[in-house]
Formats: sequence, C-alpha cells, structure tokens
Amino acid sequence: MTTIHIVDLDESGWLLDGGEPVAADRLDEHFAAVLTPPSWASDIIVYVHGWQTAPDAAAAAANRLLALADEQYESRRALYPALAARFAPWLVLLRWPSRSGPHLGGYRRIRDRAHALSGESGHAGRVIGQLLGYLDSQRADPVAAPVLANRAGQYLHLVGHSFGCRVLCEAVQWAADDRPGGTLGWSRPGPAGRAFTVDSMLLLQMAAPRDAFATTFTALADAPLRGPVVATYAERDWATGLWHRIAEQRRGIGSQGIGTAPEPVSSIRMRPASEAYDLTALDHWFVSVDAGAVFTAGRGPSGSHSDHLRAETAHLLLSLANHSR
Repeated sequence: MTTIHIVDLDESGWLLDGGEPVAADRLDEHFAAVLTPPSWASDIIVYVHGWQTAPDAAAAAANRLLALADEQYESRRALYPALAARFAPWLVLLRWPSRSGPHLGGYRRIRDRAHALSGESGHAGRVIGQLLGYLDSQRADPVAAPVLANRAGQYLHLVGHSFGCRVLCEAVQWAADDRPGGTLGWSRPGPAGRAFTVDSMLLLQMAAPRDAFATTFTALADAPLRGPVVATYAERDWATGLWHRIAEQRRGIGSQGIGTAPEPVSSIRMRPASEAYDLTALDHWFVSVDAGAVFTAGRGPSGSHSDHLRAETAHLLLSLANHSR
C-alpha cells in the first residue's frame, strides 16, 4: 500500500511540525523536506477529512481510499484507458482539529472553524495554497504543453469529505486571489501563469448549503481549477440533512446535491464500479452525483454521512483521473 504523507494544521489553520508551528518563511523549505512527490507517482491526491475525525481515523480513511482505488484499478483497468500504462497515486493527508461535542453547538463550532481556517484571520488557505503550489511547481507551461502535467507526468486531484470540503474550497478560493483566472471543465483551455492547477476536485458529502457555490465559494470560477467540481449526495445523509437544516435552516449539498451555482449543474447518478463514466458525464463546471443507492450504511444522528469509502467512490476518483489526461 502507498504510504500517505501527513500535513497537520492547528485551530487557526497554521502548519505544524511535530506539534510546533512552522515559521512563515520556512513553509517552502518544510514542504521540500517532507513533501517532495516521488518520481514514481503518476497522480498526487490531497485528501481533507471531515467532522469528528480523530488523527488516527483520518489516516485510516486515507489508507482505505488508496486501497479501494488500487483494488478497483487492478480489477477493472479496462475502464480507464488513459491510465492503462500506469496509475501510481501518492496521497497527502491534511489533518485539522475537527472534533467537538455531538450536538448542535459542536456542529456550528466546527462549521465556523472550517471557514475560519481559511478566512481573513485564518492561515489554512495560504498554507494549502502554498502546499498545492509547491506540489505543482514543476508543471509545464499549459500553453506549450499538450497536458497540464509536471515534468514527471503527475496530475493533481483534491478530495474532501464533509466539512473538509469547505476547507478545500476556501483554500482554492484563496489561491484565486490576485492570480490569473482558471477554468472549470477539461475542455476549456486555461490561461498560462497560474500558481498551480488542479485536475479534478471531488467533494464527498459536502457539509455546506446547496447554494454555497453561488453565495460563498463564488471565486471558484477564477480559481486554478482545470477540471470539474464533482460533489456526491445521499438522501440518508442525515448530518447534512436534518442537522444541517437545524443549524442553517436549509439542507446541505451532501443530502440534496448542488443547488444553484454560477454555471449550470450537471446531475448524474453514481455508477456501479463496473460501469464506465464517459467524458460527457463529467466534463462540466459542476457535477452533482446522486450516491443515494450506494451510501446507505450508518445509524444515529449522522446517518450515512460517513459511508463514503466505497468501491464506487474509488471508481469515480479513477474516472476523474482518467479523463484528466
């Protein structure tokens, strides 16, 4: 199994090294020391966990996602023709303090922290943006190169779960500020000179209002995203259904899917692990994926909110990587 590499943030979103904050002028030096992508990696995956996730549980989830992707790739390689030669992922796990009491006050505290981590007083946007910029620093000129891959042929994918999706969106928005704009969707050519580019963004059971992309994450259209924003939802996700409605007077994306957005939202069902996703299904600015028939396990107040580590999820991630080529 591929070893995961861990980045830890404190409650303000600042990077930690052995529990101690890393000085601002040492961020790139720290990344170079501990986060140099290996030459054997074909794809870089940055994974951000969600609410109520202990550090060990976050590492276990990241390892599980990699194991599912490996099993899916080895057993159904024909579904990913662009990956036929090689798929060797290297995963960076971003851990942040997401635990709280299992009540409404705890939900709201972690919701606010997910935004504060990358807000005006937080640092996560800068840290994640600089991390992604570091990982992407070797990418070729997108005008001169046929693909937006670095010299080693590596592609960059973002994966978030629950409130971790908000952390990612805040960070990518930060990267859009004062930088050349990007485009969403692989078929749209992007401008040169971006700090980094992301080939796909997969948001699993996102804990945010259905209109978040139209009201909160409005800068994503100008962010360095080459690929689409893909978000899953499931009716039995009570954490983003019942709890989200109580806390924010409306249901969340993880329960009902993406609502309004700056561009039309394409809606599809999550496909079985044996059924291919064609390019037209995923090549859109925003893709809302109905995973209600897949994410069904779970009881208690969160329902199936954490039932996202499935073969079908790995299949979706592999399909995004396949179409990034």
